[in-house]
Amino acid sequence: MNCRVSIALLAFTLAVGGCSKKKQGPTIDIDEQRAKVAKYTFDKAPEIANKLETVFGDKVKLLGYSVDPVGPVKQGQRVKLTLYWQATAPVTGGWRIFTQVLDGSGEKLLSIDNNAPLRPTRKDKNAGLPPNRWEVNKVYVDQAVFHVPRTKSDTLQLVAGLEIKAGPMEVTSGPKDSSERAILGTLSIKPGEDSKGKGAKLPSVDVEKLESNAKITIDGKLDEAAWATAPVLGPFVDVTTGKANSKSPVGGSAKLLWNDTNLFVAFEVADASLTGGFPKGAKDPHLWTKDTVELMVDPDADGDNADYYEIQINPQNLVFDSQFDQYNEPKTEPDGPFGHEDWSSKLKSAVVVDGTLDKPEDTDKGYTVEAQIPWKSFSKAKKTPPALGDTWRMNLYAMQDNSGVAWSPIMGQGNFHKAARFGKVRFTAKGFTPEGADGGAPDAAAPSASGSAAPSAASAAASGTVQPLPKSAASGLKPAGARPVGSAP
Repeated sequence: MNCRVSIALLAFTLAVGGCSKKKQGPTIDIDEQRAKVAKYTFDKAPEIANKLETVFGDKVKLLGYSVDPVGPVKQGQRVKLTLYWQATAPVTGGWRIFTQVLDGSGEKLLSIDNNAPLRPTRKDKNAGLPPNRWEVNKVYVDQAVFHVPRTKSDTLQLVAGLEIKAGPMEVTSGPKDSSERAILGTLSIKPGEDSKGKGAKLPSVDVEKLESNAKITIDGKLDEAAWATAPVLGPFVDVTTGKANSKSPVGGSAKLLWNDTNLFVAFEVADASLTGGFPKGAKDPHLWTKDTVELMVDPDADGDNADYYEIQINPQNLVFDSQFDQYNEPKTEPDGPFGHEDWSSKLKSAVVVDGTLDKPEDTDKGYTVEAQIPWKSFSKAKKTPPALGDTWRMNLYAMQDNSGVAWSPIMGQGNFHKAARFGKVRFTAKGFTPEGADGGAPDAAAPSASGSAAPSAASAAASGTVQPLPKSAASGLKPAGARPVGSAP
């Protein structure tokens, strides 16, 4: 009886075990894989149009790349990208190669990872030849094809790398961005319909150099004659639509001046409920979460977001300043740091408030920010101070609660860091004729100050004494009164 039960149980167990055995997927022999990509495998590198020698993890080299066509491309056009890889040591683990197309500011437009001979396809995960099956010192030619995506950027950036689920393989040598992607090169895009779309034109302005005897006192009052004649950048518009936004809780405009030593910037902000809210003397507080003005500076005229700067000043005259290597990079979510916060603009600023900070029960008028930023602080710029005729990209914002209005609208193409949407600022001087200036000539005349919603305003000073706010030479408005706040070194 017991014997028969044991035999029955054994038979049942074997039957169940046979039924529960997992079905094995198709496997492919490593020699068969290598045979399938033999025509893309070389004992030594062929002629490479663009050499890189970028090294990943001290075990894989990206020797270079070629792109066809090499000239300006148009949207929808077919482009072939060829990469040349070499393993210099065995690669273990599930690493895969990837290639991405970014717009001119570094925002990803598409990945091109499933139509290349070395890479698996959606239908066949065993296709291609992953890095863990590469032979040491062999050269593998990785060809990928893509079509130029729709974008309002005038350039495309090409990047590549190796990754697993945990993240990318570190680039130990060669040009890279902060996401450990090898930087290949850029493609120019021919103007198309998108670049002619309504509202797509960038604002631009000529900023005259100060006369040698002109003095600017950083006190937030804007009562020097130079401010009265400086062109007005604004009134600021809706960041997304490029139109006036009557529902925005803030409005504003700005002015710029310069000399051989400093860039001068002034903001006039309309704000009915002024908020400070940060501890006195706070270092790099997240000003964008409350009330602030913001200046973004990309010193080169190409708008590619490489080596750009962010400066914010709030109604308390507190400062957040940082430098970024690429679009929004580096950053650590959710609390920062954002960019290289150890960078200092070394600015001097003053704010005058027309109202009362942190008293929501009353109605305020706004505030004025005046700042002086040394050119030498922009250490990533190719040249400082700029030469006559040089153009930089800048954007200026008045913000409240991580939103706001801008001199140049972003038009839904990214966030406030989108350098491809920064306006163009050309540095000129009285009597200067910009013949032979660089390619950043203004697109249109500077906007008029007429109709600006931004009142003159001023900042809290360390003294805490009460003074009447003088009539602003820049805006012509007559505010009732204000508390001076002094200047921040």
